[in-house]
Amino acid sequence: MNANPELALLRCTPADYGAVAEIYNEYIRGGRSTMEETEKTAVDIAGWVDHFHEREELWVLRKNGEICGWGIIKRYSDREGYRFTCETAVYLRSQDRSKGYGTYLKKHLIERCRALRYHHLVAKIFAANTHSIEYNRKLGYEIVGAQKEIGWKNGQWVDVVIMQLLLVER
Repeated sequence: MNANPELALLRCTPADYGAVAEIYNEYIRGGRSTMEETEKTAVDIAGWVDHFHEREELWVLRKNGEICGWGIIKRYSDREGYRFTCETAVYLRSQDRSKGYGTYLKKHLIERCRALRYHHLVAKIFAANTHSIEYNRKLGYEIVGAQKEIGWKNGQWVDVVIMQLLLVER
């Protein structure tokens, strides 16, 4: 899958948690991609991973040995009927956006979802984040709805677009 020798996709380890938090904090401070408002630490990321279900994963993308992004596969719900549904998300350092790294990472997450036997993938995106919506659309996700004024960020109501990708048997 990787034709670029400078890139490496690896399962996240405790040594990576600080970089994951640092990247996520860029998005938290930016206020346009996550409903989180409190910056995270390596300890917070460890808490996520410590509470992962066996079919949840955190991956890091390294460029020339340095972490430039990360992606996550999270269960949609702990209710049994949703066991084949998950949410995916990708985050990149600001200087590494719009270079194809997000697509590379998201394609990997999609393949991991297949291996983990998920059928329905969900992406929740701020409606104003048209770049992310289009990026997911190019990967096969489709818009299935919008939640109006579901979040409050930066002193205003935020709409969220719900996208899905149904994985079919190959």
